[in-house]
Amino acid sequence: MLTPGQAADSPRFVAVLEKVKVRGPVGRPRTRPDAVAADKAYSSRANRAYLRRRGIKAVIPEKADQAANRKKRGRDGGRPVSHDAEQYKERNTVERCINKIRAWRGLATRYDKTPASYMAGLQLRGSIIWIRSLTPGPRSRRPAGKPDAATAHVRPAR
Repeated sequence: MLTPGQAADSPRFVAVLEKVKVRGPVGRPRTRPDAVAADKAYSSRANRAYLRRRGIKAVIPEKADQAANRKKRGRDGGRPVSHDAEQYKERNTVERCINKIRAWRGLATRYDKTPASYMAGLQLRGSIIWIRSLTPGPRSRRPAGKPDAATAHVRPAR
């Protein structure tokens, strides 16, 4: 789902989740993930209620101002939200992937004016990341034609 660059992400939370498909080893993809990990921007009451209705575990930390308002109301403020810190740590995999995508300046700054050209660039960048993941070993940044120390020819001692 492609949104305008200046639009906030949280209002699109439900629409994005409705398009999610979780593949399993056999059968058709599930439309309900076991859990959703998101940052504090998605910690709204509406998002949490949607996840609860669908039986999806929310791995979203509570914003400081929401926690303060809840505590200020005392007993009427409700229980603190549950948060699985270990599962939340796994969110960095997605963040690293997004950073790899944004390493392409055209995608990071949204130079493309039409949604079709932006999506084409996004798909191309995703393909490049995937192809590079198939090559074994770390990638070298040395100039072509100059061997590094590991591959340089060493004369045998006489």
